[in-house]
Amino acid sequence: MDDAIRKTIRGIALLNASEHGGKTRNDSIISKVIGVKPELREKIKDVIPVISEVVNEVNTIPLSMQKSELETSFPELLIIKPKQDRVGLPHLNDAEQGKVITRFPPEPNGYPHIGHAKAAIIDEEYARMYGGKLIFRFDDTNPENERLEYYAAIKVGLDWLGVKYDHVKNTSDDIELIYKKAEEIIQSGDAYVCTCNKETISKNRREMVACKCSFGDLSQNMKRWKNMFEKYKPGEAIVRLRGDIHSENTAMRDPTLLRIIDESHPLHKNKYRVWPNYDFAVSIEDSVDGVTHAFRTKEYELRNELYYTILDKLKMRKPKVLEFSRLEFDGMPVSKRILKPLVQEGKVSGYDDPRLPTLEAMRRRGIVPEAIRKFVLSLSFTKSDTLAPFETLESFNRKIIDSTSIRLFLVMDPVKLIVKNNNLTEIEISNHPQKNMGKRKIQLDGSFYIAGNDAESLKVGDEIRLLELYNIKITRLGSHIEAEITDNDFKPEIPKLQWIPSQNSAKIEVLIPKVLFVNEQFNEKSLDIKQALTEPYYLELNVGTEIQFVRYGYCRKDSANQVIYTHK
Repeated sequence: MDDAIRKTIRGIALLNASEHGGKTRNDSIISKVIGVKPELREKIKDVIPVISEVVNEVNTIPLSMQKSELETSFPELLIIKPKQDRVGLPHLNDAEQGKVITRFPPEPNGYPHIGHAKAAIIDEEYARMYGGKLIFRFDDTNPENERLEYYAAIKVGLDWLGVKYDHVKNTSDDIELIYKKAEEIIQSGDAYVCTCNKETISKNRREMVACKCSFGDLSQNMKRWKNMFEKYKPGEAIVRLRGDIHSENTAMRDPTLLRIIDESHPLHKNKYRVWPNYDFAVSIEDSVDGVTHAFRTKEYELRNELYYTILDKLKMRKPKVLEFSRLEFDGMPVSKRILKPLVQEGKVSGYDDPRLPTLEAMRRRGIVPEAIRKFVLSLSFTKSDTLAPFETLESFNRKIIDSTSIRLFLVMDPVKLIVKNNNLTEIEISNHPQKNMGKRKIQLDGSFYIAGNDAESLKVGDEIRLLELYNIKITRLGSHIEAEITDNDFKPEIPKLQWIPSQNSAKIEVLIPKVLFVNEQFNEKSLDIKQALTEPYYLELNVGTEIQFVRYGYCRKDSANQVIYTHK
């Protein structure tokens, strides 16, 4: 074994030992050596003794000397290299390995949907790409819209997606800090308390006219600030940034920073009544949380100037803000303004209705988290509008669930078929054509059901094959169909039909989600329900089992008598 290879082995052994308290093992080093020098795989019998010898040598050296030799002889091994970027995500130009901190800050004002999934996955993937951290932060500073139910729903959705976060917090828990920052920005003269009515404020901002309140002195502003907690009613006073009333960017025309809301907060009840708006809260929270890269949808792009201005005025550290496009499906809007009335008016059964883009609906429909992640990453990091066809997500899902979906027969509009000379009382069928997923037994008595559309095409004298069973010839048509077994030879030229045994067949209904909105109007026919028969084995399957009904499609078992159509 030449000296170069021995040196490579020693460097790897020293690095591994220094990472594990000064001790390393043969089996830990073998795979790493082969990874660096794949050509040694064919010489593994010669390599193993050398690895063993080097490991023994390294393990006798004190940890301090191991680290010293590493720094002196193998400095290249101590350079932390960025992990390979995740599929679809470009590298961040100004990111440092081990120092990237991202955050996912949903407001608990509704159920999480596919748009939330995109944001959370991007936040997590970038944190992991650079060996950093992800903060899961509830942006809960508007008690008018927030409920405990939504906190729980968002957390459940994130956990279902498999998003791993390093810290969870609530913006509302930092309200005293936010008050302190509000006082700072008022005392510095960069903000003022405005007591004008909404109409006057809107008119002045539209016409680029400075508000009379902006000319008030510090004493007036601090007195008004105190009165926001004790005297003023909602709508009678707000804190506004002293921005640029003449700016072409309307977000900078003295925007609101804090306002009064006399609603009970889900967590803090009536303890607070002055609440920051999103721009003020998110900029402060991102800075104090150590966020290095703040990702958000491009609808906030014009507010970046405000974000940075607030932090400049407060002399606080500024994260890097990057925007990406929102994600929703064609005909399946994610806006709470649209979804909430559908639930309230009973047009859908709830936030888990399989027609919706919520994560609960996706789960119930049979879409798996891995498919959502692959789909999101396939879109890359872009500002281009993303109105994706649902079929794209389906294609990712199909590839994943195909290998784990039990195959069962299903017939709709059943027609009875009697095979006169049936001589079988039981048959055993594999649950999957390729995977070892066990077998199921079906009891037979010669009486079957076949699908109505299959029955319509049959004529007396036709020969067909009952899948997994035998070939038959049709002898009679009428209120039911009669036939006789011909043989069991596989004949590629004859039709193959699926069937259900008439004894113990399971009656189910199939819920078929369709496009929710057509031309921006709710589609009253967006949910189709069909009655069907399937095998008795269906009743033994757990709720949530994914099934591929032969020649029909993938469905998820929703209850003892109902499945939801996932996709073809």
